[in-house]
Amino acid sequence: MVLKKLRILAILICAMITFSCVYIVVPDDIDMSGGKGSDSLGWSALVTSADTLENGTLHVEVTIRNDTGDWSKMEALPDKPAVLETEEGDMINCDTVNISTGGHRLAPGFQMRGYSMMNADQVSTQLLYVECNGVDGKVGSELTVNYESFQGDLDDYAPNANQQEGELKIDLGEINTDLVYPIAESIEGLILKSDQSITALSENVVTLKDIQRSDTGFQFTWQNFNPSKFPLKTHIGTPPVIGEEGIIYGVYETLDMVDVPITPALENMEWLTEVAVPKEEKGFYILLSVESKKPRTYVNYAIDISDK
Repeated sequence: MVLKKLRILAILICAMITFSCVYIVVPDDIDMSGGKGSDSLGWSALVTSADTLENGTLHVEVTIRNDTGDWSKMEALPDKPAVLETEEGDMINCDTVNISTGGHRLAPGFQMRGYSMMNADQVSTQLLYVECNGVDGKVGSELTVNYESFQGDLDDYAPNANQQEGELKIDLGEINTDLVYPIAESIEGLILKSDQSITALSENVVTLKDIQRSDTGFQFTWQNFNPSKFPLKTHIGTPPVIGEEGIIYGVYETLDMVDVPITPALENMEWLTEVAVPKEEKGFYILLSVESKKPRTYVNYAIDISDK
């Protein structure tokens, strides 16, 4: 009898839950997808030029834009061709795909078209492009590029955290020749002034104390103040810059591999970083990663030095 009553009670509870659900209305602004809905934004891309080379290869130069809403790095999936869809409906694999942020995290709302890379012990500029062989004069309508991206702060103990994959759908019908770099969309509170102090690991305070520009690039003087009772250091790597040409200057390297002096307790310590940039280019922002929260975890900041 007791067991029968328990079964009846369970049925009544289930019925109440089932019918009560009919009257629950989920507000429009609540995301029930756990952040993985189809409306979430990723990276986007635009064509800046499309030319057929002498050997018949279609060469398409591309600008990529960070629409993720967070700091993010991205790169085309290795060993996976882009796919060119022609106006006739043909699908052609494009094996040469150079689309990447060069290892750097780019600020949300920023766009870029190239980055610095090390090539045979020399620093060179890698523009972003796709090349398609065997087009045979057919007019392309769209390129599809599969990519992976990594959002948010960098944790070197878990470098693949927040990994996502997506597709760039690149419309070849519109050539964009009037893009403005590096900011495509202004985000309130994102850009810091050059003299603004930044709280880092163990409450250390990092400040950009001086900026010198020469014919070959920038020299930055950084200061770290250590408020603790123990000698400490704060890693920032060698911060790159991006300017009005949409190129990230500065070859990416693991941030804590760059030599940084130890700051004694309750004292300041200064050190220099340098980055090579063309003399004629201007409108720069520093893409700064500061060791924060815990060792080998880096928070990102965009610093305005566009007047230098």
